[in-house]
Amino acid sequence: PIPVYYKDGIPQVMPENELPLVLPEVDKFLPTEDGEPPLARAKNWKYKGQYDYEWTTMPGWAGSSWYFLRYMVQDVKNILPENDKFFVDKKSADYWQNVDLYIGGSEHATGHLLYVRFWTKFLFDRGFISVDEPAEKLINQGMIQGRSNFVYRYYNSNIFVSSGLIGSISAQELFNLAVSQLGNQKAEIFRADKAPTYSKFNVDVSFVNNDILTLEAFRKWRDDFNNAEFILEDGKYICGVEIEKMSKSKYNVQTPDEICEKFGADTLRLYEMFLGPLEQSKPWNTNGITGVSGFLKKLWRLFYQTGSFVVSEEAPTKPELKTLHKTIKKITEDIERFSFNTSVSNFMICVNELSDLKCNKLAILEPLLVLISPYAPHIAEELWEQLGHKESIAFAAFPEFNEAHLVEDNFNYPISFNGKMRFNLELAANLSVQEIEKLVMEAEQTHKYLEGKQPKKVIIVPKKIVNIVM
Repeated sequence: PIPVYYKDGIPQVMPENELPLVLPEVDKFLPTEDGEPPLARAKNWKYKGQYDYEWTTMPGWAGSSWYFLRYMVQDVKNILPENDKFFVDKKSADYWQNVDLYIGGSEHATGHLLYVRFWTKFLFDRGFISVDEPAEKLINQGMIQGRSNFVYRYYNSNIFVSSGLIGSISAQELFNLAVSQLGNQKAEIFRADKAPTYSKFNVDVSFVNNDILTLEAFRKWRDDFNNAEFILEDGKYICGVEIEKMSKSKYNVQTPDEICEKFGADTLRLYEMFLGPLEQSKPWNTNGITGVSGFLKKLWRLFYQTGSFVVSEEAPTKPELKTLHKTIKKITEDIERFSFNTSVSNFMICVNELSDLKCNKLAILEPLLVLISPYAPHIAEELWEQLGHKESIAFAAFPEFNEAHLVEDNFNYPISFNGKMRFNLELAANLSVQEIEKLVMEAEQTHKYLEGKQPKKVIIVPKKIVNIVM
């Protein structure tokens, strides 16, 4: 409750030594019959037995506007109870200062920030804290939108026409399809002279896979669909699609439990990130989730290439080290930019390259697991334990990028004549301009294009191009 009472209709603040004001008992947490707040229900709840207290209470926003400061308390046991009049340890608050990153949906974050910025600025002005902004950085993550599916019922019937057929074929062609799929008697309804009309309505996405309707599940969905008939295209009923807000009334809500049960929690986490940039709204579409699931299986197979767990202690090759450190560099940059969707792409490239190299080296796979563990913690933790570690992968040091592993030994030079590229020549990457020119001029293909003539000039940009001017 707010520590305020009313004397002669004028609000008065309770003395500090009488705090805290304890909530009274009420018969129920509902407004009174005349619309007053629930605290007005309390019996004999008055200041010094004669003055009414303030009946409204501070909103939940109020508490969540300063609790981040309380988190900074170094040792609660040493703060309480002796110093419980201090809401925050000033030494800790001066050290930790404000929140590094505030992340939340735009609607919630906007409303909450109005409160938290007011409280922070008020406390700063009163000298209780040393910062006047609650957070250093704000990110509003985009909304995951629903992907609704629709079926199309032919008017005055219980026959549903696949979406790809609507408007793309003539009435006669539709009638012919109905005859071939339903028989003459049921197809008779399509012999109308007027253009066909349909009623379109949402269908539960739980029995739609890649926009293909599971017919039996649809028939069991509602009693009036038990005898539903379908006109298919290529043997399938293809549903219509629209992107809109997730809603139970649109039957397009996808619960995480269903995805986790079918594909696993790591697949769900990675796929959510893979959908697009963090700050953009994205349509939820499970059509591509099998690709992410396949990637995790491919990661697993790096450790189980022979069907059993086998990891080699051999020294890694240069291509293997290059793939690992290229990935470390990209993932580190992605994390700093909050670009998690590109991280998933980079992990896929890395695992594909290591699979092609048939790599099962401990020196490569161990840091790769640490790298991917924030994204797919469950599979990373499982494989980490199988590597013999007793402590969780969460405590492992993050891999460090070594630029030396990205330095190329050779460079494939495009050799041009008068600005037109004719062939490529692979040379050592550390050659001088004079050495490059000598080897290029000695090449058999160069003699072919020179046709016995002497070039006017040879332009060389190391690790880029060679252009021979005739």
